[in-house]
Amino acid sequence: MDETRPRLVDWRNGDKAYSPFSDAEMQRRQNAMRAWMADNGVDAALFTSYHAINYYCGWLYCGFGRKYALALTPSAATSISAGVDGGQPWRRSSGENLTYTDWRRDNFFHACQQAIGATARRIGIEFDHASLELHRRLQESFPDAEFVDVSEASMWMRTVKSAEEIALIKEGARTADIGAAAAVPAIKAGAAEYEVAQVCTAAMLSEIAANHPYVELMDSWTWFQSGINTDGAHNPVTNRRIQAGDILSLNAFPMIFGYYTALERTMFLGHASDAALDVWEKNVAVHERGLQLIRPGVRCCDIAIELNEMYRQWGLLDCRSFGYGHSFGVLCHYYGREAGVELREDVETELRPGMVVSMEPMLMIPEGKPGAGGYREHDILVVTEDGAENITGFPYGPQHNIVGG
Repeated sequence: MDETRPRLVDWRNGDKAYSPFSDAEMQRRQNAMRAWMADNGVDAALFTSYHAINYYCGWLYCGFGRKYALALTPSAATSISAGVDGGQPWRRSSGENLTYTDWRRDNFFHACQQAIGATARRIGIEFDHASLELHRRLQESFPDAEFVDVSEASMWMRTVKSAEEIALIKEGARTADIGAAAAVPAIKAGAAEYEVAQVCTAAMLSEIAANHPYVELMDSWTWFQSGINTDGAHNPVTNRRIQAGDILSLNAFPMIFGYYTALERTMFLGHASDAALDVWEKNVAVHERGLQLIRPGVRCCDIAIELNEMYRQWGLLDCRSFGYGHSFGVLCHYYGREAGVELREDVETELRPGMVVSMEPMLMIPEGKPGAGGYREHDILVVTEDGAENITGFPYGPQHNIVGG
């Protein structure tokens, strides 16, 4: 082993890149965590998840088998990145950056030691993200330190959005509307699911690119599902070609600086059967009642319980496939979650101004039964001081979304 090679390098290449968030906004986030650390006797925090690193410094890493982190101390915020990423982590991070080289497996942990310092005795890590192997290696790197969980505290901080975050989320919702509108003309007999999805995604990428001086165009995607493939909310797009009378689900997901938004709509190609219309209209009624229930002071569980009763009176409760909505922010289909704000029976959180949640009831009627398929409508709402603002504009329901021919 060549001990003369550097373990860390300074790859501050270029200048800091454009961000939709001000320096004051990023400082606000970091200082909120520092206040929690001070109250809980935590000397430093080491974040390793995609969402937490992005939230506290603005940089979204690409893992690809390497380790990444953000070290937060009372005086500094330092992203820790691999040499394979060049200077991009520095340019995208709000704060400092340490780049570690590849020639020794423990160079990442050496960088963590440098960023945190030798005197830290209580270090916060994300228990819901740190693997057993990562935990063991950190214990070896900081033998005198106690590790405490910082993930739940961080999650609660992320659930209430700032004005700058809400502005970006609104832009995402508007972008999803544009993607869906672009996709509708492509929905016709013989079109493949992936072909419709490509049209929607391309429109969203063009809109994102047009609205920022310099933006990483990554991770925006569309799930356009048809027939039996509508039965799951997260079923991938396929090469199935759609046919007249098919139930369809158009799901548009723009990603902007790590912030995910969503638009989901039930559609039918050409016509819908009477049985399908009956299920669809009932699901729309639940959706509309759910929109009315979202307001400050209401508990997540109480929303779920009331909407359950609507399904129960129609004999459809067993066809409900998941909760009624969730929080939005720094998350995606492969990272992040703000589980404290989900519209489920087991979540007692009260909605607060600044929270951003979806209303997305879904029914799944099994194949072979009248009206078979998955029915789902999805709007995003910003909780305000006295109610909620629906920021989704694309129409829903049978009057609007029997499309093509």
